[in-house]
Amino acid sequence: KIDLKQALPVSTRAWKMPGSRMFIDPSMKVPVEDLIKGMIVQSGNDACVALAEAIAGSEESFAQMMNREAKRLGMTSSNFTNSTGLPDPQLYTTARDLATLSSALIRDFPEEYRKYYSMKEFRYNNITQPNRNRLLFIDPSVDGVKTGHTEAAGYCLVSSALRDQRRLLSV
Repeated sequence: KIDLKQALPVSTRAWKMPGSRMFIDPSMKVPVEDLIKGMIVQSGNDACVALAEAIAGSEESFAQMMNREAKRLGMTSSNFTNSTGLPDPQLYTTARDLATLSSALIRDFPEEYRKYYSMKEFRYNNITQPNRNRLLFIDPSVDGVKTGHTEAAGYCLVSSALRDQRRLLSV
């Protein structure tokens, strides 16, 4: 629905997102591909919201899309209320559902997965930030997936490695 080179506006809401950020602001338009890198590599909550708003019109509508896709994938123990994963009493998921989601990502978008999820750093707006998945730096077979941290959930990691022809996934 959107092109990687398409430049998207940044809302004040996206700009003011707490937590990890890629440091976008409302005075700029940001290419979709940079927002994807900021979301994946830098865990940019601002990038998540900017993408959600562009795709669905609002973050709330995007969360509804996320829930429909989760059901389609067979994720039976998840409910999404935002695009960032920031705490909300109605937001929840399980390790099994995150494994289901990660497996679908790797299976359905192999080129994009290889391109973005193994990036060790991303520079945007003259700010270079490393990928928070430290396993990428110490094990060459690790090629993704995502880290997270909130006070409520603590430190979280979904990691994948390709060893010979075998895919390993850990949540």
